[in-house]
Amino acid sequence: MRKVTPVKIGNLVLDGKHIYVQSMLNVISTDIEGNVEQAKRLRAAGCEILRVSIPDENALRLIPAIKNEVDIPLVADIHFDYRLAIRSAEMGIDKIRINPGNIGSEDRVRAVADECRKRHIPIRIGVNSGSLEKEILEKYKSPTAEALCESGLKEIKALEDCGFEDIVISLKSSDVKRMIEAYRLISERTSHPLHLGVTEAGTYKMGLIKSAIGIGSLLSDGIGETVRVSLTDDPVKEVEAGYDVLRALGMTGGVKIVSCPTCGRTKIDLIGLANKVENACKGINKDITVAVMGCVVNGPGEAREADIGLAGGDGCAVIFKKDKILGKVSEDEALGVLMKEIEKL
Repeated sequence: MRKVTPVKIGNLVLDGKHIYVQSMLNVISTDIEGNVEQAKRLRAAGCEILRVSIPDENALRLIPAIKNEVDIPLVADIHFDYRLAIRSAEMGIDKIRINPGNIGSEDRVRAVADECRKRHIPIRIGVNSGSLEKEILEKYKSPTAEALCESGLKEIKALEDCGFEDIVISLKSSDVKRMIEAYRLISERTSHPLHLGVTEAGTYKMGLIKSAIGIGSLLSDGIGETVRVSLTDDPVKEVEAGYDVLRALGMTGGVKIVSCPTCGRTKIDLIGLANKVENACKGINKDITVAVMGCVVNGPGEAREADIGLAGGDGCAVIFKKDKILGKVSEDEALGVLMKEIEKL
C-alpha cells in the first residue's frame, strides 16, 4: 500500500482512505449565475471537489458566489497570472491549481506558496503533456512518461524549497498508456496525494472508456486519492462516470447492476428492462448488487451472489433473492415488483 502524506482541502482529507470524485465547471466565467447553478447540480450529483477557471480579475467574483451556495471544496484553476492565485487565496478558495509550464519565475511561485501556506491552502501541481517546460521537452524530445514525472518532481521541489508541503500532484496525458506509466513512476518517488485523470479524453463514449482504463488501472494498483473523468459533455456526467468507475472496482457503495448480454434463449426485452432497472436504482443509497438476467435456465445460478434480481422467462420473469426464487411475475410487472423488493432490503 502506497504511503500518502495527508493533505486537507476544506473539510476533506486526501489520505488514501477515501477516493474523492471531482469535476470542473464549464460555464463561461462571465456568467456568474450559470456557474452557481451548475455548481449546485454537480453538488447534487455527488461531486466532492469542484474546480473553477479563474482566467482574469473579473472571474474572481465566482469564488464567493459559488462558496455562498455550495458547501464542497472549491479549487481555483490558474494559468499564466500568478497574481490571480494570490487573489483567489485572499478570497477564500480552498485549493489552488497551477501549471508548472506557465506560472512563471521562481519568485512568482514563492509568492503563491507563501500566500497559500499562510492561509493553509493546498496547491495542486497540474502537469499536462501539452504544456511541459521547454528544457524538459528538449531533453526527452516528446512528452514521455519520464518527462511528465520529471516535470512534476521539479515543481514539487520548487514548492518544497519554499517551505511548502501541502501539495497534490497530477500528471495528465491524453495518451492512456503514457498517463498510467507517468503516475506509476511518480507514485514511487513521492508520498504527496495524486489526482488522477486522462486529460482531453474525448466525448462521452470514448472519454469514459479511456478514463476507466487509465484511472481504473491505477486505482487497482493502490495509486490515487482523487479522480476526475474528463469528458466533452455535461460535467454532471463526469461525476456519474467517476462513481461508476469506483463502483466497478468495489471502492464505493451504492447499487451495483449485473446483467447478462442476452442470447437466443432470451424471450423478454431484457435490454430495455436492464436500462430501466439501472435508472430506477440511481438514487438508491444501498450497498447492494442487483442482477437482471435473461433466462431462468441459469440466471439465478449465475447471479447467486446478487442480493436481489430477476431472470426472464417467456414474457415473464422470476424474482430471486440470493439463490432463492421469491415468485413469478409478468414482464410488465417485473420492474415494479423488483423495486419493491429492493425497498425491503
